[in-house]
Amino acid sequence: MKAIAYQQSLPIGHADSLLDIDLPEPAPGPHDLLVEVRAVAVNPVDTKMRQRSQPAPGQWRVLGWDATGLVRAVGADVTLFKPGDRVWYAGSLQRPGSNSELQLVDERLVGSAPKSLDFAAAAALPLTTITAWEMLFDRLQISPGKHHHGQSILIVGAAGGVGSILTQLARRLTGLRVIATASRPETAQWVRELGAHEVIDHARPLDEELRRINAPAPNYVVSTTHTDRHFASIAHAIAPQGKFGLIDDPQAGTIDIDLLKGKSVSLHWEFMFTRSTFATHDMLAQHDLLDEVAALVDSGVIRTTMGEHFGHINASNLKRAHAMQESNRARGKLVLEGF
Repeated sequence: MKAIAYQQSLPIGHADSLLDIDLPEPAPGPHDLLVEVRAVAVNPVDTKMRQRSQPAPGQWRVLGWDATGLVRAVGADVTLFKPGDRVWYAGSLQRPGSNSELQLVDERLVGSAPKSLDFAAAAALPLTTITAWEMLFDRLQISPGKHHHGQSILIVGAAGGVGSILTQLARRLTGLRVIATASRPETAQWVRELGAHEVIDHARPLDEELRRINAPAPNYVVSTTHTDRHFASIAHAIAPQGKFGLIDDPQAGTIDIDLLKGKSVSLHWEFMFTRSTFATHDMLAQHDLLDEVAALVDSGVIRTTMGEHFGHINASNLKRAHAMQESNRARGKLVLEGF
């Protein structure tokens, strides 16, 4: 089968950073689906793993943690899907990724893809949707419904992949006032279209920007990027007894969590691969939420966050997508389709 992989962790501009190769077709284990991959999306985790995860000598590492496709075969103990089913998922860091014609994935991490989206538009959503959903409803424990009168959420980096779906979920499924950050006119317009009540500029101190729009102290803050740069102003701006969530990787020593103590603010990490990495008892929750979001998409409540289509799934196009992702200027998700 065709695949795109690497043997050395190299800058994306290097000729060998990603290569077109052929690999043997995998066989499904008891709970596995063998999926014929039709479309994929590129996420920050792809670039981070390429930069940090060096395969063993002579081995290939296949990246990719967003996919849509068709089930070709199922393992002996599979109960949720059958061959021919149309699926979407983000998979596991412990297994080869979706940048290959065929991929094995545990059925408990897979949902039925939205019927109203094509493969490319649907591929933009799984990883970021799982991340945003788990952040809002599992980590911050915000209850769905329109009862959050007077409460608000600040989403830092709202135009990115996670921010784009987080903005929609917060606006459509809760009663929170959604304040988003973006630094360019086109990204500010994008997050307004996704449902943000107000947009502020994260190129300026966030506490000053909140004062500029006369916003009350946000009860919830989610930082999707550059947390180290914004942490002090977030700590100053957040409401007493608020909740602060983050998904990025601030360097050790760059944030001072003591700044949260005086307000009794709680800090919440979200990492959507926790369930798959540790095979937690509730792995099936990712299947359930993907099915629920597919229904929200098909009913018109949630829209795809696909930002740009990068063409066929091959090394050349994936290199371009990685470079764009590393530039921190992507709007929405970067998608590739077909081999």
